[in-house]
Amino acid sequence: MKCRRPQRSVRVMRVIHWAVMLGLIQSGALGARKFRGGRNPQQRRALPPAHNRDRAETTESFSLDFTAVEENMDNFMTQVKNLAQSLYPCSAQKLDYDMKLHFLENTSVTCNDGTPAGYYLKESKGSRRWLIFLEGGWYCFNKENCDSRYETMRRLMSSSKWPQTKTGTGILSSLPEENPHWWNANMVFIPYCSSDVWSGATPKTDKNDYAFMGSLIIKEVVKDLLTKGLDNAKILLLAGSSAGGTGVLLNVDPVSELLEELGHTNIQVRGLSDSGWFLDNKQYRCTDCVDTINCAPTEVIKRGIKYWGGVVPERCRQAYEGKEWNCFFGYKVYPTIKRPVFIVQWLFDEAQLTVDNIHLTGQPVQEGQWRYIQNLGTELRNTLKDVPAMFAPACLSHEFITRNFWTDVQVKGTSLPRALHCWDRSLQENSRNNKSPPKGCPVHLIDSCPWPHCNPTCPTIRDQSTGQEMNVIQFLMHMGFDVQKMAHQQGMDPSKLLGMLSSGS
Repeated sequence: MKCRRPQRSVRVMRVIHWAVMLGLIQSGALGARKFRGGRNPQQRRALPPAHNRDRAETTESFSLDFTAVEENMDNFMTQVKNLAQSLYPCSAQKLDYDMKLHFLENTSVTCNDGTPAGYYLKESKGSRRWLIFLEGGWYCFNKENCDSRYETMRRLMSSSKWPQTKTGTGILSSLPEENPHWWNANMVFIPYCSSDVWSGATPKTDKNDYAFMGSLIIKEVVKDLLTKGLDNAKILLLAGSSAGGTGVLLNVDPVSELLEELGHTNIQVRGLSDSGWFLDNKQYRCTDCVDTINCAPTEVIKRGIKYWGGVVPERCRQAYEGKEWNCFFGYKVYPTIKRPVFIVQWLFDEAQLTVDNIHLTGQPVQEGQWRYIQNLGTELRNTLKDVPAMFAPACLSHEFITRNFWTDVQVKGTSLPRALHCWDRSLQENSRNNKSPPKGCPVHLIDSCPWPHCNPTCPTIRDQSTGQEMNVIQFLMHMGFDVQKMAHQQGMDPSKLLGMLSSGS
């Protein structure tokens, strides 16, 4: 059966229209029964099967639970969507879920090797919300390690082998069950091919082996999107993970200022920075700055910002004139940012531990390393305490918002999608001059327990040598955790401490 897309859209919209109307009627009937003292029916009938459909094309039918209208409209609409897809198999095609590759109109703005930069786009007709995601992937800061990066990770420096389509995951997913509050937004994924933490503004020339144009790529993508519906947007969320998370902190104000300069003053620009809140702390073990992994964070940025021709937001540049490298560290640049930004950060970030020369390679850590890891959590917690909108679980991991577990991890009983929804609501309330946050809707969420993975909802950890899953106690023992000694330090019985760890207290 060939699918004709216009007819499919009309059919699906008709199904949704009648399902919603039926739901509202049914909801009213339920309410009337309750008012009259009647009972709700205990069983609900499934829709009759479609007999005239070819067997190979038959899709499972779904029953509609109309109590969802009374309790949760999001769940109800998910059921309507499932009903529409069961009635019209064409509507369930994966085609509509893919983001499609577009190269920049301005061909002078390129990847490291001079190939055209670009972006992936999935439009959501009728939606005035846009999400632009900046990919992460470390960096290089001199010719030697950029040459090495080009040989081993060419995808992060060139567009020559980018696929034509990309499927979004996590907050980029178009499925409401995977992405409860942003699934129907216009999705944009900008591949990272500038190796400059999205800060560079230097073209490739005869003297420069590589272009570093990360900040310009973002601006050109925004300009291109204005011709594809962004000009009618109400909200633009600039998101990113790892180097992309730092890129959000560096570019959220410049993107907003660009839109204002182009006359689009009604678009509300916000930021979502995931795993990009790095510390300029002292390494556990100091080493020579010979490559990306072993070089201290401050030294990388000091060298990189010169090599890339890196630019930073104007307010931060003024605050750290002559020492602009400070603007790459979250707790220093954040106070200078004018637009609202939500921070997502693991308290025990694997990338931070790597640049601090703590390498968790399967061997139990030494006592000094264990103390360093605990202190890292404390330091991160201290830098985040004044950030009003944030989500910081006590887990050992890196990157969050595009991972398949992003709806599962909780801090104080609240998931990240829920916290982001609360943040949206609080910003809407603020725009109406109502400064009080919505009740029962927290946006400042940080774990207080002191060890990696002391939060029972942390993503699964595997033994690197065996590949087997480990629970919290096994993981801590594997890390060299001394229960007797730690219990003595905390002034409690060892068995009580083990019980607390098992329950995630």
